[in-house]
Amino acid sequence: MAKAPSYKGLARASKKASRAARGASKKTDTKPEVTLRKALWRAGKRYRKNVKKLPGKPDIVFHGARVVVFVDGDFWHGKDWEVRKAKLENGHNAPYWVAKIERNMERDQENEQKLLAEGWVVLRFWESDVKKSVESVRDSILCTLGRGSLP
Repeated sequence: MAKAPSYKGLARASKKASRAARGASKKTDTKPEVTLRKALWRAGKRYRKNVKKLPGKPDIVFHGARVVVFVDGDFWHGKDWEVRKAKLENGHNAPYWVAKIERNMERDQENEQKLLAEGWVVLRFWESDVKKSVESVRDSILCTLGRGSLP
């Protein structure tokens, strides 16, 4: 298990920026999550959401099939990380943001490994992919559910 990150010597940009980020960044029930859940519900699939007892508190959980789904935010979870990292390194408070997002990515991998070790199938989708084609993401999940708990 990776050691907890140290943000010693790093600070958020400002109290105002912290408040704005906190308010704008939801942890649960984001638009892509809700959109995907509605598509799955319309397809007749029933699930639990944000199950706290599972590592990473998955966004969608199909207990019977032992399938969990995460809808990862592009910024917070490091989509196209090398490109995004280069942009962040040229921005304000770069060490803080790079450390924060890299730790999020590490935590995602740790939680995924724990879930796999417990026999869960883990599906991850980027928020931009859900926004682009919720039907495609829904169909991927339905395909996995249709095969039982095989990846």
